[in-house]
This record gives sequence, structure tokens and C-alpha cells, in this order.
Amino acid sequence: MDTRIRIAIDGPVGSGKSTVAKRVARAMGYTYIDTGAMYRALALKAKRKGISWDDADGMTALARSTSVALEPAGAEDETSVVRLDGEDVSRAIRETEIGGGASRIGTIPGVRRALVEMQRTMATAGGVVMEGRDIGTVVLPDAELKIFLSGSVEERARRRFLELQGKGKTPVMAEVIEEVRARDHQDSTRADSPLKKADDGVEVDTTAMTREQVVEEIVDVIVARAKRAVRTADGGVSL
Repeated sequence: MDTRIRIAIDGPVGSGKSTVAKRVARAMGYTYIDTGAMYRALALKAKRKGISWDDADGMTALARSTSVALEPAGAEDETSVVRLDGEDVSRAIRETEIGGGASRIGTIPGVRRALVEMQRTMATAGGVVMEGRDIGTVVLPDAELKIFLSGSVEERARRRFLELQGKGKTPVMAEVIEEVRARDHQDSTRADSPLKKADDGVEVDTTAMTREQVVEEIVDVIVARAKRAVRTADGGVSL
């Protein structure tokens, strides 16, 4: 009997949730669902059609008539192939401008509802790893495993600092620390789906851990949960 479970990974900026989610998915042979890529794909379609990212009604209607699919890439590739209405837009959605558009449309309730519905459908059969800031609390509140990655502000800022340096930028550590603190406040106090650990979530403090150690710990938890899981006739899983 198939007992591949649904895994929700949430966490604040700099907690490493994207990298961890990709590696956990690869280690388990699960599908990684990049929710951010879905918003980027919709933002790209809106740009092509000349629809303003601030047009709530137009963006909501577009979201309801759009198909976004995610497919595993190569065996050694941690990314996903993103298909927008069947077209591979994996590269096109990574433009800086499109990322800004994704952030803007992500605040539109109608857009969020449409994409959350897609995400839930993708996760129905299990065997998925989905990461974000409200996956365990809003998108997949009934996921069999909910992980919340945490970490000190200083360590998360250090990781962000190194990431920016790697992109050829010249960040100032004090400024990065303040940016992380501001983002934490913004994410945890927003009215729509604030960042928080699910009541039944498992918190993993990544402050003193390497990415490999975090992945190993999560995989151990997944294996233990999967052994206890029994998939029900309606597609759910009973633990």
C-alpha cells in the first residue's frame, strides 16, 4: 500500500527552507513543489498579456484560467521544470522583474486562493515536499508531516550575506541583519496567512546545523512517519 506522505516545510527568511526542501525531496524520491515558481509563472503570463500586477480582478481571473504544472528535472538537478499552460518557462520566470511581480500578485487574495487550490491538488496523492511560509498552517493543514525551520537572526543574516556576495553584490552585515528582522516582523504580523509554526509542527533549529544535517534529521522523521502511515481510500493518510 502506498504510504508516501505530504511534507510541509515553513520558515523565515534565511532558514534555508528552499534548499532543504529540494534536497529532502531528492533524498526521498518525492516531488518538490516550488510554490514561488507558480506565482512567478502567473506574473510572467500577466506581463505577456499586458495585465497589471496590481489589477486584483484581472489577476484573479487570469489565475483561475491558468494551468501551472511542476515536473522533476534531471536526477542531479534540485530545481523543477515549470510549465505554464504547457510551455516550459523555467528560465523565463527567473528574471528579477518577474520575481518582483510575483511578490505583488501574492498579496491578492483571489490569486492566492486559486494557486493554493492548484497546490493542494498537486499534493493529493502524497509523495510531495512543499515549502513556503504558510504551507503547514494554510495550504496543507492536514499534511502528515509539518516542519518549521527556525534559526537565530544573526545566523540567518550571515547566510543571506553570503548569498548576496555570491551574486556579486557588496552587502553590509548590519544592514542585512536589520533587513532580516524587518522581514520577520512583516511575515509574522501580516493579516493574510502570517508565518507561524503549526500546532502539530516539528521545529528544527538550524542555527548550529549544516544543510546536510538538517536534511538528514528531516529524512529520519519522514521515514519514521511513513512507516506508521496507512493511506486511506479517499487519498488521505492515517497515522
